[in-house]
Amino acid sequence: MSEIKPNESAAAADGAEDQDWAAAKVFFDSLKTKVPRPPKPQYAVTIAVSSRTLFNMVAERKLYEEEGVEKYVAFQVEHENEPLKPGAAFPFVKALMNVNSRLRELYPDSEELFDIVLMTNNHAQVGVRLINSINHYGLTIERFCMTGGKSPIGYLKAYMTNLYLSKDSEKVTEAIEEGIAAATMFLQETDSDLCDTQLRVAFDGDAVLFSDESEIIVKQHGLDTFFEHEKKFENKPLAQGPLKCFLEALGKLQRKFYAKNERINCPIRTFLVTARSAASSGARVLKTLRSWGLEIDEALFLAGAPKGPLLQKIKPHIFFDDQMFHIEGAKELGTIAAHVPYGIGQKYHKGKLIKQPEEKN
Repeated sequence: MSEIKPNESAAAADGAEDQDWAAAKVFFDSLKTKVPRPPKPQYAVTIAVSSRTLFNMVAERKLYEEEGVEKYVAFQVEHENEPLKPGAAFPFVKALMNVNSRLRELYPDSEELFDIVLMTNNHAQVGVRLINSINHYGLTIERFCMTGGKSPIGYLKAYMTNLYLSKDSEKVTEAIEEGIAAATMFLQETDSDLCDTQLRVAFDGDAVLFSDESEIIVKQHGLDTFFEHEKKFENKPLAQGPLKCFLEALGKLQRKFYAKNERINCPIRTFLVTARSAASSGARVLKTLRSWGLEIDEALFLAGAPKGPLLQKIKPHIFFDDQMFHIEGAKELGTIAAHVPYGIGQKYHKGKLIKQPEEKN
């Protein structure tokens, strides 16, 4: 009996998959269509968005909660020719599509693109309205996952998801626990004119790009101990946080523009917006990014000042932070914000420990 080594078996499977994708590419290219061919998932940066983040479905959600799933589905079917209004993730998705257009101009055959997947627990009957709305706005979203009331989280890895955006904080927490970058999206309270030609992504540092190890020291021992700790361990990289891999994916696409001498005109720009002080604790952050081989285009150290006014100037398509009071401040001034429910900060609000309800015997 011949012995087949695991790596040989995997190589054979990869070879078969490559042949299937090559055949699919030939078929798609033979079709007369202006619709771009979806990229191969293993090379793409896959962004999974829920239907309630892509579209504003507040009224539909209220109907579902008050009258149940049957009335909800019937309403969606009855109104399936009426496009849904844009939601919190809509400008972000449009900006991703713009980056893809630029990449296809420079690299016509490249598979390294953003791939947007609609990941929803909606029933398939609702799919027609979602498809009609996507086509109405000219969005390039070809891959859907509609789970009929079940949680879609189990499918995220199968779709090779790099980032999951939802309105459901429990699903987001579940995704992060599965090792997938995820955040709960919030619509800004005032409208803001966003850049049409450049994707702008702003990140908090601790408990977002980095682990919460330093934030634990702040919360438990105070700022002076934190400053001493960061100085002592300045040359020791921080452990990675839940969004580090997404920044890494953005950097990979940025370098494709740099390779074509398009650094100045790069349609992706990243920002670090942190409450840290530069002189007292900023060096470790910058050295950590350097050790990871990652660049950040702009680093803003606010030394505890509110983030909202700076974000108002940046106008990001999405801002990630682990603390809700920063999210709330950003929303009030017109920034689309996404909460990352990770780390010790979830036990605090505005620096004060949230009292937990006592357990009843």
